[in-house]
Amino acid sequence: MSDNVLSVIPTDPHWQPDQAAADRTAALVARLVPEDDSGFDSEIDVDWYDAVMAVDCGENLVRIGCPQCGATISDEWYQDLLEAHGDDGFVGLAVKVPCCGAAETLDALEYDGPCGFARFEIAVWNPDREPFDDGELIALGAALGHPVRQVLARI
Repeated sequence: MSDNVLSVIPTDPHWQPDQAAADRTAALVARLVPEDDSGFDSEIDVDWYDAVMAVDCGENLVRIGCPQCGATISDEWYQDLLEAHGDDGFVGLAVKVPCCGAAETLDALEYDGPCGFARFEIAVWNPDREPFDDGELIALGAALGHPVRQVLARI
């Protein structure tokens, strides 16, 4: 059986909130995610990371595009990067893309099936809802004190 994970991360991969902002935002996430059909709350994890970590969409990843030449970047290249940095994270996000050799950053690649990079994440395991809408993302960003984006993973 697979899991769905709905993650909220700051738009700046290096930014982290203080504890009070994280607590406010986690409380808002808890209010926005209803109990499942059996009456149980979804598990919500709040994590700070020492380095920038990949927030991958797992099986929801359809394609990675190069913003320089428009080519498709192979899943294998991306998975190799994730495996190499999965435990310790990324010191920097600069890469040379394999398609055209251009200098780019991992967070600027075009992910069909949104992916992200962050030093802070609120993850909701198996939420019984659709992804957050634009208004909810604005409210979550206001609670956090920084704009946010979301990644829906199927793992």
